[in-house]
Amino acid sequence: MAELGEFSTTVLVFGGPYSNLEATSAMRARAADLGITTERIICTGDIVAYCAEPGETIDLIRDWGIHVVMGNCEEALAFSEPDCGCGFETDSSCSTLAITWYEYANRRVDATQRAWMSGLPRSIEFVIGGVLFKTIHASLTSINEFVFPSSDASRKLTQISEAGVDAIIGGHSGIPFGQRVDNSLWLNAGVIGMPANDGGKHGWYMLIDPTEGGLEVSWHRLDYDHAASRQSTIAAGMVEYGRALGEGLWPSIDILPETEARQSGQPLNLPPIHF
Repeated sequence: MAELGEFSTTVLVFGGPYSNLEATSAMRARAADLGITTERIICTGDIVAYCAEPGETIDLIRDWGIHVVMGNCEEALAFSEPDCGCGFETDSSCSTLAITWYEYANRRVDATQRAWMSGLPRSIEFVIGGVLFKTIHASLTSINEFVFPSSDASRKLTQISEAGVDAIIGGHSGIPFGQRVDNSLWLNAGVIGMPANDGGKHGWYMLIDPTEGGLEVSWHRLDYDHAASRQSTIAAGMVEYGRALGEGLWPSIDILPETEARQSGQPLNLPPIHF
């Protein structure tokens, strides 16, 4: 675990660069425009996945110097696992699609990059606005558990309590959301490297701002040159994921609970949370 201490100004959180170099470059530029320095930026993992520039995206993140939580994709590649460990059912279309991108990425990530990924922390804690946050990749107990807005609230509360914090920031599921659970928060910043299955061609990131007496959590669109990423991803052989970049819809919704599956293609409404 990494402990970052207490912040007095904005923290930026994003997830899932997913080998999308265009999106990651845009996120770095947006952070610079916002004046948010590297020590106040956290990535929730899965630097490498569906798109065409895995090594280049890792190198950009490393050069940027931000904080990164180890995701299942980092874990799998760092330790040369046979698959991505994403948590997909073995007979699902998600699992079938993952074989292509994982084999592609596995051939393009070098030993130095693997060694760096192996040393990433599995959680990051910080305080802002008097609120103690714990950032993880998926859930407190699993690096590849999918946690969605409709997932059991009592389980979320139990994990927050077991972590001994006020709020958990998770990733992995690809859909941004914020949920009050009693007097606690479960947050997901969303991802930048793929659409949120909302019909848009953009990614999502999250800002945490201290306010008088508390904090504000807000979600923001990240626009980037999705056409370039679409072209390179299709050319690299990840055709379904390339199409998703242009259509804003996931190539498979096997992992989605019924509630989120029904919302496919619907624009997200993410009002800020004051806590």
